[in-house]
Parts: sequence; structure tokens; C-alpha cells
Amino acid sequence: MGIASLTRRVYFAAAHRYRRPEWSDAKNEEMFGLCARPEYHGHTYTCDVTVSGPIDDTTGMVLDLRLLDLVLSAEVVERFDHHNLNTDIPEFADGKQIPTCENVARLIAGRVQLVLGTRARVTEVVVAESPTLCATWRSTG
Repeated sequence: MGIASLTRRVYFAAAHRYRRPEWSDAKNEEMFGLCARPEYHGHTYTCDVTVSGPIDDTTGMVLDLRLLDLVLSAEVVERFDHHNLNTDIPEFADGKQIPTCENVARLIAGRVQLVLGTRARVTEVVVAESPTLCATWRSTG
């Protein structure tokens, strides 16, 4: 018995900056460049979430698409859209995770999986902050 994958794309606009609070402004700028500037900067993010599982013989689906859309709306779009990731998202507060594409993808994967439970497995999340930069989180198990 095989599995199939289903990928849904959503978008959100958000601001962020890269900063380690224990470092000086100069060290942050040396490490993170323009991304460390105190004024923050924004992106229109593209986020692809892939879920995998067996195809249900009755519905022909891995997961009810309406459910996936509801989860992505709540856990990605409503959570991040038009927010400052550093100040509005607790996981990215000072001294916690830096809101890189990698960390955003990992956070999204965990939150979506938590809601989906055993209905399907989140196997990949791709977060792109521009046409030239994206990060991919993949399940290892």
C-alpha cells in the first residue's frame, strides 16, 4: 500500500528582523547584514504545505481539502499575515528563535501537524520570502 501527497499553497505578508539580543547591534549586523536593522523589513511570503497519507477509497483523498484549508487559514494566514514576526509571534520573541525562513517553516509544520493529528502527516513545508530565497522543512520520520 502506497501513500500520496497533497500540497496547498498560501500567502502571507509579514515583517521581521534577525537579531540575537545578547549580541551588540554591530555583531548582529556583522552576522545578519541588512536583516538585522532595527527598523524591520517585510516580505510577501509563499508557503507550500504538503501532507501525506493513504488515499481514502471512499473519497479518493489523502485529506479533506476543506479541513486542510481551515487549518492553513488558522495556523498560517491568520497567525502570520500582516504581523511583525518578532513582536507578534511568541516563538520569535527576543531571545527565542530567529524568524528565518527555516524556523518559520519548522514552526508551521509543527502547528499544522498538531491540529491534523493522525488524519495525515505533514511531510514538507516550503517557505519563500522572495522569488530567490526559500527554505524547505521535511519530516524525518
